[in-house]
Amino acid sequence: MPQIDFTLPHWAYWLGLILFPVAGMILARRARPDRPGYSVPLAYLILVTGGILGLHRFYLKSLLGLVYIPIFLCVLWGNAQEREARSALSDATNIVKIAERTLDRERPRLATAEAEIDQLRAEVATAEPDSFAKKSAERRLKRTEDAIVTGRDRITTAEAELAAADPIAKTAVVKRAFWADVARYAFYAILALLVIDAVLIPGLVRRADALVAHEAPEESLIDPEAAEKAAQIDPDARKPDHEWAETWIDRLSLFTGEFVSYWAVIAVFVYYFEVISRYVFNSPTSWAHESMYLMFGMQYLIAGAYAMLTESHVRVDIFYAPLSRPRKAWVDLLTSVFFFIFAGTLMVTSYIFAMDAIAVPSGNSVISDWARGQVGFGEMLGGLSLRDWTDPAIRWGEISFNEWEVPLWPMKWMMFVGGVLLVLQGVSKISKDIRAIARGA
Repeated sequence: MPQIDFTLPHWAYWLGLILFPVAGMILARRARPDRPGYSVPLAYLILVTGGILGLHRFYLKSLLGLVYIPIFLCVLWGNAQEREARSALSDATNIVKIAERTLDRERPRLATAEAEIDQLRAEVATAEPDSFAKKSAERRLKRTEDAIVTGRDRITTAEAELAAADPIAKTAVVKRAFWADVARYAFYAILALLVIDAVLIPGLVRRADALVAHEAPEESLIDPEAAEKAAQIDPDARKPDHEWAETWIDRLSLFTGEFVSYWAVIAVFVYYFEVISRYVFNSPTSWAHESMYLMFGMQYLIAGAYAMLTESHVRVDIFYAPLSRPRKAWVDLLTSVFFFIFAGTLMVTSYIFAMDAIAVPSGNSVISDWARGQVGFGEMLGGLSLRDWTDPAIRWGEISFNEWEVPLWPMKWMMFVGGVLLVLQGVSKISKDIRAIARGA
């Protein structure tokens, strides 16, 4: 199989976290067509990202997508068998090398010992009884005899291991080559099908649209009576997001929550790439897992204000839910003390972490000097040059311990941003509670 040797550049990672949500928010706000249909660009996107599984065919409701699945399974099976043969070859090769080194070491030793044994026996026979010379000769004879026995045993064992491992290694070489070819040719078959489908997609889209035009509209699966009862039990259960916004802080929380929600879609693409790279091309990445858990950490922190605004946090409200609005407001005011202790601590400690992440020793001394407070902000900006942004030898603050070595200071600054958003949303919540108490409703 061909190998994928791709490492996501740091700038592409951070830029993608900004541009992808912007594009998603713009597309989500487009006017929807009156008649549902299929999209040629979307079909090509699915062809590029999931075509190896025939997902573009399933999107266009073509059962010929089932042809891709057994071929893809053949690729996976061939790669699994190739990895198994490679592991067996590695084990057998190690055994062969160890056995050969043992034979190279023990055969000369055994030959030397066998050549000396007769002379040592003669020395023992001619030595004076109970003398020091006789005892010394007997010890040398005993060591030599033991060495001969041990050497013969080691040589016999090494020869047996070599005889057993050598055929295994040869078989593994043949098996590995065979299954590598199976996986390779199956993958080439999928590529050929993808090329054919890339040409056919416009026609497939037109055919799928024609089928949609003749289908009866789908009926809603939501029972209006059940929906009305659910709304009476929990009026906020189906409350649209925009109805939560009463202040600019609320709108900011809604915007940031929607923005980071699109990061979950990025994770789908990245983990799909990781799985395909690992199991199809035998090329696991060094950046996919780390980039995603950093992204989800930032998402969790930034979306906290959105969850607080829309009351999406998990809570036990057996006693809280039956209360009237003013009483809920009193409870919220009393418990807000604990909230601000948490949010304030998060904001302050995150700021310290973020400054420390920039101030670690690095090639970019002007940034570190500013983070340590040794130079002013204006002086720091004046000291920057284009080289600071393009020279790969310059390290921007703290980096990860993984070989990807992504800078960590943006993530730690997002921790601070999340803390600020939480504090602001807490202030907005307090103002609403005070108004609810004052109005009595």
